[in-house]
Amino acid sequence: MPLNRTALSDIIIIDLSRLLPGPFCSMILADHGARVISIEDRRYQKENFLLTSVNRNKQHMTLNLKTTEGRSIFYRLVKKADVVIEGFRPGVVQRLGVDYDTVNEINPAIIYCAISGYGQSGSMKDKAGHDVNYLARSGVLELIGVPDRPPAIPGIQIADMAGGGLNGAIGILLALLAREKTGKGQYIDISMTDGSVSLLSLLLHFKQINGEAPRRADMRFSHRYACYNTYETKDGRFLSIGAVEKKFWDRLCKLFNVPEYSHLQYDDDRREEIIDFMRRTFKTKTLLQWEDLLNDVDACWAAVKTLEEVLHDKYFREREMVVDLDDGKGNLTTHFGTPIKLSRTPGGVRTPSPDFGADTRDILS
Repeated sequence: MPLNRTALSDIIIIDLSRLLPGPFCSMILADHGARVISIEDRRYQKENFLLTSVNRNKQHMTLNLKTTEGRSIFYRLVKKADVVIEGFRPGVVQRLGVDYDTVNEINPAIIYCAISGYGQSGSMKDKAGHDVNYLARSGVLELIGVPDRPPAIPGIQIADMAGGGLNGAIGILLALLAREKTGKGQYIDISMTDGSVSLLSLLLHFKQINGEAPRRADMRFSHRYACYNTYETKDGRFLSIGAVEKKFWDRLCKLFNVPEYSHLQYDDDRREEIIDFMRRTFKTKTLLQWEDLLNDVDACWAAVKTLEEVLHDKYFREREMVVDLDDGKGNLTTHFGTPIKLSRTPGGVRTPSPDFGADTRDILS
């Protein structure tokens, strides 16, 4: 049976970050019980950069760190904190007087996580950037899209969330574990570009074993073969096929009555012929018809869903990945749940995103 306590109960986090990477990181930790106090100044209220989707389970206060009084309040908060997260460009926290060395003097056990575009060292550290730039620099963007068009910017922020936010959360959890053993805090340097480079591990493997550089939309797991591809249906929707193993490919060949293609799964001479056959075949039925037909076929397939469909998908409701929560004003708001399912200390969505600075007075008191 689950316990009442969550995995990060009693952990206090001061989050100075803005926009997406840092707040996404602290949201993961807040979902699992950490008390997260998000601190922002009025500039971001004016620019409407408060992202409600990643501020659930947190407290929010406004504080001007450029003033002596603001820094004094921050120092008092840090005395009892376990973690500080910041997402400024290198050098900003030093100018504000809230850098690691200063905070460490106040609280030697502090864990201080800095999430930035290019990291705290190296020739790129002072460069400005956003998700598309980190993906470009890391080599990820070159692999997204179709060969005869420019690289396609993905619809989600991969570098921000996977490269920065997730790695930040992992780093903080590792540092908390290390502190349990040593009693000492430490500094964490997270680069969103570093994190994006690390996503190329499988491609590096293939390059090392066959000597070929990866090519956009022309790789084993990116459109080169019919068994791992996307196909348009009769009604203009799309369906994905991921029949990597031969047993799955064989089941598709049997379904489509083309047993002659079974042994040609990765045949380079006839791959275009097979892809063309699959394209023509999938365009003969609507997406709903294909879902009905493939429902009992164990062959690694999935319909390409829209956000609206995901929000109403029975599966995601069953998994508590889409949940509804009262916003405190009598309205139900929809949130994504936590993907990390712990049996004894489960996380979850407990409170909606607070209004800008809503908890300032309570925290100060």
